[in-house]
Amino acid sequence: MQQVAFIINPFSARKNYHPFLNELKKKVENPNFYISESIEGTDEFIKDNFENTEIFVAIGGDGTISTVAKNIIQTEKILAIFPAGSGNGFSNETNFHKNLDELLEKIKTKNSRQIDTFTVNGRLSINVSGTGFDGKVVKEFEKTSRGFKNYIKVSIQTFFNYKPIKVKFSDEKYHQYNGKYLMLNIANTRQFGNNAYIAPKASKSDGLVDVVLVKKFPLSYSPLFAFRMFTKKLKDDDYVTYLPVSEIEFEVNTKNWHLDGEFNKIKSPVSIKVLPKSLRILI
Repeated sequence: MQQVAFIINPFSARKNYHPFLNELKKKVENPNFYISESIEGTDEFIKDNFENTEIFVAIGGDGTISTVAKNIIQTEKILAIFPAGSGNGFSNETNFHKNLDELLEKIKTKNSRQIDTFTVNGRLSINVSGTGFDGKVVKEFEKTSRGFKNYIKVSIQTFFNYKPIKVKFSDEKYHQYNGKYLMLNIANTRQFGNNAYIAPKASKSDGLVDVVLVKKFPLSYSPLFAFRMFTKKLKDDDYVTYLPVSEIEFEVNTKNWHLDGEFNKIKSPVSIKVLPKSLRILI
């Protein structure tokens, strides 16, 4: 384990942080670990340990994983994960579980594969990013103590008051999709987290992302939308449109975004670009 570094986000991992660290110290002799206090601190730790580390393990949610990933994309360094967030969408999609023994076995074998990532105006995203309704939900969700119940509560409260966003695509071939939407998501994998599959056909290794356009729907459609999302059956219909792209540009009349579940302010025009096979991940 000499070429392995463990990066712990004590905020997203607050329920799992101490038990994980205690178990790690029992099973790994003198593990190299860092308890992060900031994104800048994580960046610095990775920089300082870059030459002597082969595998960087992120302990946290999708935001933590993305922070680690941005430091090692386009390199031979390998990303590993111990899921400890509120949704764990990327962990679910890359087959990492809350099982340290299983993780340590994977680390011993060091098998890895390359997957895609993408950027939103140059900012890295590994899983699902978006604007509109879910961008607003993330903004309000960050004011709570997190957790799935709070996410559902904030989502319901936001839905009834949220005005659709206006989207205008730059490329003429997408002009037919200009209009008002409840939300716009960019999906590299299939799910937000908590097994909510916003893009059931998305693949993290095909050189494409799915642009998911969701129109504001009537309350009567809500149960069907929820059922389809949690059973991997969302598809193109009167309210949902999928656009598989390698890059795309558009304007939207809001700056509120979430990147892998973390709130961000992003100005239009917005440029989305896939980075094919840019991240090496442990399998």
